[in-house]
Amino acid sequence: MKTVLVVEDDKNINEMLGEVLHHNNYNVKSAYSGTEALLVMNKDIDLVLLDLMLPGKNGEEIINELKKIKNIPVIVMSAITDIEKKLDLFKLGAEDYVTKPFNNEELLARIKVHLKKENTLDSDVIKINEIELNTKTYTIAVNGNNINLSKTEFEILKLLIQNSNKVVTKSIIFDTVWDNFYSADDNTLNVHISKIRNKLKKAGAKDYIETIWSIGYKFKN
Repeated sequence: MKTVLVVEDDKNINEMLGEVLHHNNYNVKSAYSGTEALLVMNKDIDLVLLDLMLPGKNGEEIINELKKIKNIPVIVMSAITDIEKKLDLFKLGAEDYVTKPFNNEELLARIKVHLKKENTLDSDVIKINEIELNTKTYTIAVNGNNINLSKTEFEILKLLIQNSNKVVTKSIIFDTVWDNFYSADDNTLNVHISKIRNKLKKAGAKDYIETIWSIGYKFKN
């Protein structure tokens, strides 16, 4: 069972997140300030949910310090929407950013994506049915025959496969595949999905990718 550290000075929000995470089978540790977070942080924690506006040391100040203890995903939570501020946070080492008030299901999906990315770092090959991806060489084979995908197409397909039978929202795809630094729109994503489908079909793979209109996509296994 994965452990999430919730760093949030608002008692109600902290407890609410704890309940949501417990309900979804996560262990939870809580901290109410930046200083307390550094004291609580240890090698057993797998991901951090970090509020920016904390008493004492704020979220920005402790991102690096948390990662020195253990280099794990940090998802920042804040009402700040300024794009430059977000980019600064990514430069400091944060993996993701959610704007308050956030949807709990969206937050859970982001947590799952980042934990899966961590789990697959040591595994070069992902195999599902007739499709095999090599995350080290960025190659993909269908029934043993290699096909060519661009890096972006590869990352999209990998993300969908890692979340098989679950809806991956457009927002998560944009943030994960484009690394939060580059903008992408629905048309750009649609073109990439279309190319992936066509290349898989030509190679003899089934049509696994389902469009969930206005929400995202799902890889049906």
